[in-house]
Amino acid sequence: MNMSIHPAIVRATARGDGTLLSADPPLLALQQEAGGDLYGPLAIPQLAAIVRLTARLGVTVSRPIVAAAERGDIDMWVRARADDGPDGPTISLSVVDWHERTSVIAGSDNGRREADLAALADGWTWQIDTQLRFQMVLAGTDPQSALPVDPPLPGSRFSGYFQLLADEEGDMAILRGFTQRRAFREQIAALASDPDSEVRLSGFPLFDLAGHLVGYRGKACPIERASAPPLADNALLTLYPAEFGKRLDRSLRQPLGRIIANADTISAQLEGPLRPDYAGYAGDIAAAGRHLMALVDDLADLQAIDRPDFTVISEEVDLADLGRRAAGLLGVKALDRQIMIHTPEAEAILLAMGEFRRVLQILVNLIGNAIRYSPEGSQVRIAVEREHGQARIAVIDQGPGIAIDDRERIFEKFERLGRDDPGGSGLGLYISRRLARAMGGDIAIGGTPGEGARFILSLPAKG
Repeated sequence: MNMSIHPAIVRATARGDGTLLSADPPLLALQQEAGGDLYGPLAIPQLAAIVRLTARLGVTVSRPIVAAAERGDIDMWVRARADDGPDGPTISLSVVDWHERTSVIAGSDNGRREADLAALADGWTWQIDTQLRFQMVLAGTDPQSALPVDPPLPGSRFSGYFQLLADEEGDMAILRGFTQRRAFREQIAALASDPDSEVRLSGFPLFDLAGHLVGYRGKACPIERASAPPLADNALLTLYPAEFGKRLDRSLRQPLGRIIANADTISAQLEGPLRPDYAGYAGDIAAAGRHLMALVDDLADLQAIDRPDFTVISEEVDLADLGRRAAGLLGVKALDRQIMIHTPEAEAILLAMGEFRRVLQILVNLIGNAIRYSPEGSQVRIAVEREHGQARIAVIDQGPGIAIDDRERIFEKFERLGRDDPGGSGLGLYISRRLARAMGGDIAIGGTPGEGARFILSLPAKG
């Protein structure tokens, strides 16, 4: 393995928020290779972490790091010092030890040949560590090697950027390669941010001198697909509901997720103290974002279940266990309203036939409604029973109940019985009943108006 050493100290300065202000040529070249530049965020995740730590603690930090570069790994000993500046702390970085080493490709001649073929593939370059986090992305010179519009950030997860697709035999070349620590080629993946954009992945393992795996490096080559002429939105919804769902997901879910995450960060004051009213505004933004995200989820489910080819899986499920799981997922929401949820006993079991995730989805909706419309300080009870070949789970609340004349109308699309609160979209019960019926069951409503509601999910009993 080749190694080179920088004889002089390499210096850089950055703001406490990670913006790179100045850098000696070796560090600037590494920053640009990682996709950053001067006056932009530090694109080298290990250095960025040291900058944030130093700014937060206000003390000198000194530690070794390993950074990934196209030519190999770089061992550094970094010293960071925080100085007060007019716009907040300025972090002075000094790299007092810089060793470059070429990563080793271990294995047989055949393994090296496979690695060479993977390295010579077309596309832009990526490198990940053993935790499957990106260490580096790098564009090539030809058009197919250009970085995507939204390239992965150093430190982000490989699985969060790519959605791996199985081949016709249900196999995934990348998983076989990871398992055997070998090179792989021809792994098709879609971009998580744009499922219509697919790439062909190839990669090879990297080892240190002791033979330990340190990560993978490879190429991502965009796959060009012939596209159909664009359709008007109403035609797309009518003829291709699945495409409408993808467009809805891509256009709304991703930006909403970023809005919610940023608002939560501000509301929790993770970056520093704020005026209470500002933190409250951020909390309101996050709550509104979650409401919109729930609506997006409902619309995506709606277009799926209304398709004529919609099907569910038939598997053995335990309604008592699913009731306990759904209650656990909503425990914080119930606690906020001082509502006690009584679940089936731990030893209770009631087996039915249905699809696990769909039954859980129905119960989360029913229990969430019970919490939302019950008075504060009340109770919600979840009970299970078997009768006439049906396994039943009931969600019983102490709210106002449902009038007898409204017990079928409430299952219609967008029906909220005149409520104008921001609680839901009016789609949850429609979707839940459609799912229940697709699994051979149903949802019925009981209880006495004015004394609480009883929503009963019935499914075919097991055995």
